[in-house]
This record gives sequence, C-alpha cells and structure tokens, in this order.
Amino acid sequence: MRRLISSGSPFETQVGYSRAVVQGDWCFVAGTTGYDPETRVMPDDVQDQVRNALAVVGKALDEAGFSFADVVRATYYITDAAYWDVIGSVLGETFGDIRPAASCIVCGLVKPEMKFEVEVTALRKAA
Repeated sequence: MRRLISSGSPFETQVGYSRAVVQGDWCFVAGTTGYDPETRVMPDDVQDQVRNALAVVGKALDEAGFSFADVVRATYYITDAAYWDVIGSVLGETFGDIRPAASCIVCGLVKPEMKFEVEVTALRKAA
C-alpha cells in the first residue's frame, strides 16, 4: 500500500511531489531544505537551515509511523564545502548513534538562499 505524506509546503502541490512516500516497510522522504516550517522564511545561518530541515523530516517520519532511528540512508546537499565542518555537529545530534549510510554532495540548489538539503530513506524495524 502506498501512502503520501504532506508537510503543507506550497511547493508540494505546485511542483507535484510528496514530502514523503510510504511503500510497505519503507519511507522515502523527499529533499528537504531549511525553510522555517512555521514562517516559511529561510534563515541565513546554515546550522539553522539544517535544524529546520531535520525538524520537517522528523515530522514527516513521525506522521508516517517511522522515526530517525529507522533511517538507513541519508543524502546531504550543501552549496559550499566549507559548510561541512559547520553542520557536522548538528547532523551528529540527530544521526550520531543511528549512523545511516550517508553521502554529502556539494552542488547548487534551486534558490540562492538555500545552503542545505537532506533526503532520507527509512526502513521499518521488524517487531
């Protein structure tokens, strides 16, 4: 059974995607940037962007019946390699004990204020 999860972002309907898709025991969370989930304002600080993005991802996982502990894969996108040293501790707060398979890609993102994006895949643990 396929289930779609929305965060309420206007981009989801405008572009045609879901914040997350649950398929069986898997949850695929779409690329999530650091807009404040309440105000929809992008903070300038990359650490704040990471915290905001992870809050949105965490909410989507929770709504889907998963948690960060279920994450088996994470892909991080940053616009400047220098951000890696800055965001590592913030990522470690969430993923330090979970230690999913992860990659970090330095690239451009779709809006100039975006400095960070994350996507994750989670697998429901057997009961």
